[in-house]
Amino acid sequence: MLVDGIKLFEIINIIKEASNKVLFVYNSQDFGILTKEDKTPLTIADRESQKIIFSHLRKITPQIPVLSEEGRNIPYEERVKWHLFWLIDPLDGTKEFIKKNGEFTINIALIEETRPLLGVVAVPVRDQIFFGIARNGAYKIEDISKLNIENEEVLFRVAKRLPQSCFREKIIVLGSRSHRDEKTESYIQTLKSLSDIEVIPVGSSYKLCYLAEGLADVYPRFGTTMEWDIAAGHIILKEAGGTIYNAITMKELVYNKPSLENPPFIAESLYFREKYGNATKS
Repeated sequence: MLVDGIKLFEIINIIKEASNKVLFVYNSQDFGILTKEDKTPLTIADRESQKIIFSHLRKITPQIPVLSEEGRNIPYEERVKWHLFWLIDPLDGTKEFIKKNGEFTINIALIEETRPLLGVVAVPVRDQIFFGIARNGAYKIEDISKLNIENEEVLFRVAKRLPQSCFREKIIVLGSRSHRDEKTESYIQTLKSLSDIEVIPVGSSYKLCYLAEGLADVYPRFGTTMEWDIAAGHIILKEAGGTIYNAITMKELVYNKPSLENPPFIAESLYFREKYGNATKS
């Protein structure tokens, strides 16, 4: 299957290579931690993953620009001219990486104008890759390190369509491990009028994959996130029947804005959207 002439299995193999490198650093004794200008950490794994993804994308799609967390300073006046661009986060959840709790991901999204067309998320410690293609569904691959993905046929033979599980008695709410605020807590409290709830802390864009699988119901986020944090997970969740919308305007999130910071948002699974979605927006 092609997305604007791009071979999906090649993108899967790029993120697989980056995942293997990140996992190698994760299992080493030296993370090479630096502190960026915004006071957030940067490791060898961030830098090596970035290098792998950038070099391969530039080789196979030299005509498509790349925007990432580690190259965020491209002026909007230049970005606004882009019809297509790659939006990547070479290591989402660096704090979780440093804590060694396994809840970090690698994200690659292809954006057309302001909407994601393709999203691929790798979860290195779990040996999983999730991907979603606009109008073609969301999928999950397990034990990716043991597989040789040579073409699209092999890719879709080993991939499982999402969601896989939905129904449950209570609402499972996902919260950030490293970022919680009063507005998020207030929203969680409102859900108690709908059903019994359970809050599970999960790091990185893995939360959106949880929702896409049907393992959880809703992820409210009122704190700061950036476009590269969620774009890949956005299309995966959407193609699994879920949604992610601006908590103020109630409209679906868009990308390549003048500011790359996301507004407060709510992400919902297919099951939650169908059963409780209208109630949470009223």
